Amino acid sequence: MDHLQAIRAFVRVVEAGSFIRASESLQIPYATLSKSIQALEKRLRVKLLERTTRRVSVTEDGAAYYQRMRQLLDELDDVEATLGRAHASPRGRLRVDTGGSVASGILIPSLQTFCTRYPDIDIQLGVTDRTLDLIGENIDCAIRSSANDPAMVAHRIGALEWTTCASPDYLARHGSPSHPRQIASDDHTVVGYFLARTGRTQALHFLDAGKPFEVEAHNRVSVNESNAHVATALAGLGLVHTLDFMVRAHIERGELVAVLKEWRPAAQDVYIVYPPNRQLSTKVRVFIDWATALFAERQYPVE
Repeated sequence: MDHLQAIRAFVRVVEAGSFIRASESLQIPYATLSKSIQALEKRLRVKLLERTTRRVSVTEDGAAYYQRMRQLLDELDDVEATLGRAHASPRGRLRVDTGGSVASGILIPSLQTFCTRYPDIDIQLGVTDRTLDLIGENIDCAIRSSANDPAMVAHRIGALEWTTCASPDYLARHGSPSHPRQIASDDHTVVGYFLARTGRTQALHFLDAGKPFEVEAHNRVSVNESNAHVATALAGLGLVHTLDFMVRAHIERGELVAVLKEWRPAAQDVYIVYPPNRQLSTKVRVFIDWATALFAERQYPVE
């Protein structure tokens, strides 16, 4: 491994916080990575990392070296990203992270168009409803419903409508609610959606004459994955409050029925977020442009 590659390896170890995670993200053997860091330390005649069987920590010299090298690598990547060839044909691995609903309902059905347009980009699509550490996991960009991480650059790409719905069988047994507060009564069952990281079930959001309010219902069944959430509605387990694109086809086929339409909450903003060092990456830029156009196709009124 040459000197520049060794520097990149060191930076990746610092950001990943682990030799194993760094070797996996760089796709090089653990032993090769370890030897490259040792050679780098020998060349510099300083200890950059303190290693134990459980963790890796950065020395004072290592922290100073990381800051300088991270800046230099960013500048190098920026220069390479602005070359004519890179603009004409972006290439390399692009790791994107998103939730299960956006992956299965929006990205994957249209991903062939991106692959055809950019044949030299290899997509790694991570699918999880958890919020990951983009820098530590070496993720190029992620599609999220918020832009509240000050360490990331965020670009709004669209908004998605909400729908509350249930199966015809469920509504035949329990009736159709005429007000959101009715679904918190004993007459109705709401299938909840809980966050895997916290275990907290999300409240249901609605609008009353333009004013937002929440409803908290008893959840006999809760799930933490979007496709499973829709499956519970199809199985007649209860009402679900979810993004409209997830259930639109089922509603049009009569498998689900939308309720409380006049109480729909404001549309959910959607963002692409990415680490600052990816800001001038051609791969990220063309993906943002493609995803923005893709989400723009979904900016239509919900019946």
